[in-house]
Amino acid sequence: MTDPSAIQPSELDQLPDRDPEETAEWQASLDAVTQAAGPHRAAYLMRRTLERAEGAGLALPKLLETDYVNTIPTSAEPSIDGDEEMERKITAWNRWNAAAMVTRGAKHGVGGHIATFASAAWLYETGFNHFFKGKESGEAAGSGDQLYIQGHASPGIYARAFLDGRLTEAQLDNFRRESGGDGLPSYPHPRRLPWLWEFPTVSMGLGPLSAIYQARFNRYLTNRGIKDVSASHVWAFLGDGEMDEPESTAALALAAREGLDNLTYVINCNLQRLDGPVRANFRVVQELEAQFRGAGWNVIKVLWGNAWDELFQLDTTGALVRRLREVPDAQFQTYATRDAAYIREHFFGSEPALVELGKLLSDDKISECFHLSRGGHEARKVYAAYRAALTHKGAPTVILAQTVKGFTLGKGFESKNANHQMKKLTVDEFKDMRDLLDLPIPDSAFVDGQVPYGHPGADSPEVRYLQERRAALGGPAPARRTQPLAPLPAAADKTFASFDKGSGSQNVATTMAFVRLVKDLVRDKETGRRWVPIVPDEARTFGMESLFPSLGIYSPKGQTYEPVDRDQLMYYKEAKDGQILNEGITEAGSMADFIAASTSYATHGEAMIPFYIFYSMFGWQRTADQMWQLGDQLGRGFLVGATAGRTTLTGEGLQHADGHSPVIAATNPAALTYDPAFAYEIAAIVKDGLRRMYGEALPGEDPNVFYYLTVYNEPMPQPAKPAGVDEGIIKGLYRFNTAESAGLSPAANAARIQLLGSGTAIHWTLAAQKMLAEEWGVAADVWSATSWTELRRDALEADEALLRGEERTPYIRTALEGAQGPVLAVSDYMRQVPDQIAQWVEQDYSSLGADGFGLSDTRDAARRHFGVDAESIVVAALAQLARRGEVPASAVKEARAKYGL
Repeated sequence: MTDPSAIQPSELDQLPDRDPEETAEWQASLDAVTQAAGPHRAAYLMRRTLERAEGAGLALPKLLETDYVNTIPTSAEPSIDGDEEMERKITAWNRWNAAAMVTRGAKHGVGGHIATFASAAWLYETGFNHFFKGKESGEAAGSGDQLYIQGHASPGIYARAFLDGRLTEAQLDNFRRESGGDGLPSYPHPRRLPWLWEFPTVSMGLGPLSAIYQARFNRYLTNRGIKDVSASHVWAFLGDGEMDEPESTAALALAAREGLDNLTYVINCNLQRLDGPVRANFRVVQELEAQFRGAGWNVIKVLWGNAWDELFQLDTTGALVRRLREVPDAQFQTYATRDAAYIREHFFGSEPALVELGKLLSDDKISECFHLSRGGHEARKVYAAYRAALTHKGAPTVILAQTVKGFTLGKGFESKNANHQMKKLTVDEFKDMRDLLDLPIPDSAFVDGQVPYGHPGADSPEVRYLQERRAALGGPAPARRTQPLAPLPAAADKTFASFDKGSGSQNVATTMAFVRLVKDLVRDKETGRRWVPIVPDEARTFGMESLFPSLGIYSPKGQTYEPVDRDQLMYYKEAKDGQILNEGITEAGSMADFIAASTSYATHGEAMIPFYIFYSMFGWQRTADQMWQLGDQLGRGFLVGATAGRTTLTGEGLQHADGHSPVIAATNPAALTYDPAFAYEIAAIVKDGLRRMYGEALPGEDPNVFYYLTVYNEPMPQPAKPAGVDEGIIKGLYRFNTAESAGLSPAANAARIQLLGSGTAIHWTLAAQKMLAEEWGVAADVWSATSWTELRRDALEADEALLRGEERTPYIRTALEGAQGPVLAVSDYMRQVPDQIAQWVEQDYSSLGADGFGLSDTRDAARRHFGVDAESIVVAALAQLARRGEVPASAVKEARAKYGL
């Protein structure tokens, strides 16, 4: 019996026990079984009881870990709907060609990965033959399934496309050699191979995160009535080592909370990462099982192949299962490389019951089990898991499939710590592989030591079978839609023109101007419903709370409660068909939302217009990798960095003071970065962005871009739009006024300077313009630099044209042509931002900016600290003019003293 004094306090002690005697009887029964049959039998009975309770619908928490065995017993495995032998042959050809492609490329020094696909071949092949729906699927027409392919497995996907006739030998030989125009990218890169790849995945951790939000976005499209994609399923193929990335597991709870049963993770548990074991002294499968079960996922373990069935039947004491649970991963890796004698000693020799079990097994049987028979290498086991995943409802599924890294590649590869870095097989190793896979490739095909590609013929039974299976599932996969969609109707001009008259006497922050523009655009009868507002729990900061009741916040459950502010005009309204994605405090999740929405035009044939508004400091700095993923995936939409600038967000301090997001954005070729100063500039940029991305792009314009706009929370006067500035707004620079047009009446022979300002800095620049004229007799013209980055890119293109023998003048030089005096550029960012254009400005050039760390203070004090306020601009302008001899040198010293600098 259990010692009552040893029983620890329990939360159950807080609940009334209406029958203590019955409770004691159950406890006594457990004690008796433990004493008579042992703790393992008692644990088995308890788990059986919990299974029965769950099956009866009793509300009990699930166990987080199960034994180290398959979730689906052999007796419950369905028969495969297909020709298993034919699929074995197809998989053999794909294994061969994947290894051949990488090995042939090795002579060029371009590298490649072989071992990952070798371990995962059946995980993919089973899906391609039986489960993955194509774009032409009758069930999921126009969308199909979404496949997130593990990046290092891409050679196997190319090999299958070659067998299918979608790729040629010449293309395989150009693996990782793309500059000639007919090559294959190293990993899934839609921008490099847009007809094949849909999702870039090799930046580890982003694929898992994106897959969850893609499945969630599919539900969003369906619930909002945009398109019914309920038949689409998202499959994410991941590595067990990849699951260490924090992004890989960041949204598991979201997927479970929203019941995303349209999502399946397939984690290839080959127990190895890039340099060695994933969990050398532990068991990654058990760890992942607990993590996913705890998050609310359905977990299916596919660990052992058919050869293990006999071992489990012989295990009448449970010793085998106990031993499997205690052996660490690194030891399993070793077992895959050692002979039967070693396994007898180190695995079966651990306790007498296992010694006796080992005596019943031949050396060949032991080798078959430990070297060959892993669940992820057997089609029947994988098929059963996939079928179970699709039939499970109410929660997403993760399949933990155990494999051997480098499987079938020979003793030099299999389970070796270095196999991720091994790029080629020798001719002898290929011949051994050929014999193992039973491929009809003669020795004579190896010419001059070159391994040949293998193909059974375009009209062979293997190719016909492959193509018939894909036709039945809706066409080739993976595949990306490349035909352009019909342009979306343009919003009415009056929507944008309403900003041209300015704000009059009212001060308006550019953040508010952008939000007002969006409010008008989402009301558009033609395209309003296609806008996808995304915000990471800061809608009220950005003045977007007025959108809550009108658009609704998306929730698959609708609103099951009465909101605390229900009696207010702008109450917190959730709805199943809500339009706003209010993601909570997760910039990574919000970016994953944006990526799914911004590529819906290709994934689902439905153009959506996402805008994601965030604290500018926490966008590019935190999630720049996802913004690169967005560019690779050819996403379209508007990223909006609000509360922008180093000095504009008062009081928040160093971590909130953004002085560099345009610098990071400038490194992304797909990002068009703008720092608008005025409301009418925002309207003009958004209007042109909608035309370029969703309407009629001009010749030579790439529509597969996204816009990054910085907007500010500082209320300022919004002037009326000058005539003829639209081109300059889009290209990045226009003259806002001259000293004369500003009514300052400088002397005819006054020294003159050109002041370039962007964003909120234009207001300090305008103040400096007035001070220079009234206090120092200097005439200053003020220019609005809406995009330093676009000016630079245009200039770079002009330089490239010169190398081709074409004469082309950069726009920045044309715009400033004839402008008198030096140029002084000012922004609320580090000087590196305006300095992007310095080399193309013919006039003397200097800049001011907010370099260094941010700090908490008033706006005026912060600007004085960084030397970007109006007084600092005046002193810098006088210094430039003094160097040219156009004002006395004493004026600079006098100005410093006057302004306390």
